[in-house]
Amino acid sequence: MRFHELFFDSRIRDQWVLAEPIDENGEDLDPWQFFGGQPIALVRTPRIVQAAPGRALDFSFTTLSIPIIHSRLVTLFERLGFQQQVQFLPVEVSGRMESYFIVNTLRVISCIDDARCERVEYWRPEDGAPDRTGDYRLVRGLRINPSQAGDSDIFRPRGWSSVLLVSERLKQALEDEQVGGIRFIEV
Repeated sequence: MRFHELFFDSRIRDQWVLAEPIDENGEDLDPWQFFGGQPIALVRTPRIVQAAPGRALDFSFTTLSIPIIHSRLVTLFERLGFQQQVQFLPVEVSGRMESYFIVNTLRVISCIDDARCERVEYWRPEDGAPDRTGDYRLVRGLRINPSQAGDSDIFRPRGWSSVLLVSERLKQALEDEQVGGIRFIEV
């Protein structure tokens, strides 16, 4: 099975840039809750403002890499049977009438193949962040052990959770749907 890192396509001109989700009082939501692989219960629908206005995309990321999708992609994910792998949280996007959703990935998998990555660095005690010692500090040229991903189609690698990984199956489905705003790199 082949897997790919899914990330925003910076080559698209005039695309919007989305800020982090805020609550009904305009207070920032904790963005890190969307990276832990746990279901989230939000009391109210969060809002997202456009940090830079531009062309709306089907698949976007906020400035801190929280995936935001148009409602048409929720249907695609459901049709593919990914309901156990992701949670869709409604979000209001300023200036847009269409429905958008935060994609909360429910799987975080220990799968990084350090030996095959281009470069890996860990936090050390002398780095001054004792609570981070032993965690990944840098991963370049990410490579994973595909056997550890099992039957997952969308997940984050444990220890480097800002990255979103997808199976070849999901990559192909997104390409077939001509989803704008994303690129893929095989890992």
